[in-house]
Amino acid sequence: MNFLLTLLTLLFINPLTNIEKELNTPEKVEIVIESNDQMKFNLSEITVKEGDTVVLTLKHVGKLPKAAMGHNWVLLAEGTEMAPFAQAAVQARDNDYIPADGEGTIVYTELIGGGEETTIEFTAPAAGEYIFICSFPGHYALMNGKFIVE
Repeated sequence: MNFLLTLLTLLFINPLTNIEKELNTPEKVEIVIESNDQMKFNLSEITVKEGDTVVLTLKHVGKLPKAAMGHNWVLLAEGTEMAPFAQAAVQARDNDYIPADGEGTIVYTELIGGGEETTIEFTAPAAGEYIFICSFPGHYALMNGKFIVE
């Protein structure tokens, strides 16, 4: 009888528990986003699940140096307005165009030039719709998109 109970437990309860764990366990999501010398990201929308571990790689596929055509990827905090943030970022040249206090951001990459890439890892924030931009002066108007967390 014990053997039968053990067998039933292994066949029915454990697989369900494993499926349940898989459905509720945050994923590790790898995202590669490209930027170029025409001030464009190749993705305008990124979707992840709340709590996922996001590994985001920014690749600058252009040729121009960082001083002329630098790019970064900045995830703005909920409620942060893109234009005022970008205007404040212009004053933060020595900090890769990220305001020193980091206010208004969730996470960001370093500033890179043509042929370079950089990777960050972070936990996806609460469900909602966020904005990502490049904060290099003048780029945010063309280099922005939606970061959707389900």
